[in-house]
Amino acid sequence: MAKTDEPISFNEAVNKVSDSIYRFPLAEVRGVPLRNWIAQNWSAVSAFRPDPSDLLISTYPKAGTTWVQEIVDLLLHNGDAEICKRAPTAARIPFLEIHYPPPIPSGLDLLKTLKPPRVIKTHLPIQLVPEGFWENKCKVIYVARNAKDNVVSYYHFDQMNLIHPETGTWEEYVQKFMAGKLAWGSWYDHVKGYWKEREMRNILYIFFEDMKENPRQEIVKIMRYLDLSVSDDIIDKIVKLTSFEVMKDNPMANYSSVPTIIFDQSISPFMRKGEVGDWTNYFTPAQTQIFDEDYARKMADVNIPFRTSI
Repeated sequence: MAKTDEPISFNEAVNKVSDSIYRFPLAEVRGVPLRNWIAQNWSAVSAFRPDPSDLLISTYPKAGTTWVQEIVDLLLHNGDAEICKRAPTAARIPFLEIHYPPPIPSGLDLLKTLKPPRVIKTHLPIQLVPEGFWENKCKVIYVARNAKDNVVSYYHFDQMNLIHPETGTWEEYVQKFMAGKLAWGSWYDHVKGYWKEREMRNILYIFFEDMKENPRQEIVKIMRYLDLSVSDDIIDKIVKLTSFEVMKDNPMANYSSVPTIIFDQSISPFMRKGEVGDWTNYFTPAQTQIFDEDYARKMADVNIPFRTSI
């Protein structure tokens, strides 16, 4: 993908405004809590006009976003690992709504430097996705992860993500998750919103657990959705290149280039475990009962085949 004028580098910009970096509060956009800098830039985000050839990858935070981004990038470049190390994930696949104190480049700034077809990341619930994506019939890949593993992963991420609000205790964090008070709002509304509109919007809806159990099958599913034709050997190569172990050691995918003033990976690595079922190490029996009862109420109107173990 060709580049035009280059914005200031992310790290240079962060250094310029390091005194303005802290755990930002959340602010609501149409009832959805987002980091305050994102909310302040909302009019520009909602007005974004994608090209019909652009692809949107959407997830609730910590549901497998980076994993699918890497799979898609490798599929688009026929498994060429070197091309896919041309820049960190966030520069290759801009984060649509992300916004920081200037001059740190926003997602929209980065998108201006790339020519279509572009791959774009978002954590926005479906009701906040800019209308242009639907009007232009852009393809959308949605990745969902079971709620219990998702909240565990998000908890560890928010501890090391020094521009998100304090997590509080594990017990407090689970309560905030259940109440939809974390950044990007309710997990329940998020997964249900895309599920209910997946057929009407031609959304490819895939599951983290399926990707762990049979990555090859899910990579082929993504390939077909993108109308690509990649050889079996290349698919096998992509399976290996996007394994947790390989990605954890890939500096272009593991966010190790992000300054510690934003991501302090000494607290918790960006790529921590990537497992299914880690929730059993955190939820007490009492928590599980409360969580399950609340889950049953909130998910009663859908039948999404989530799995908490494989």
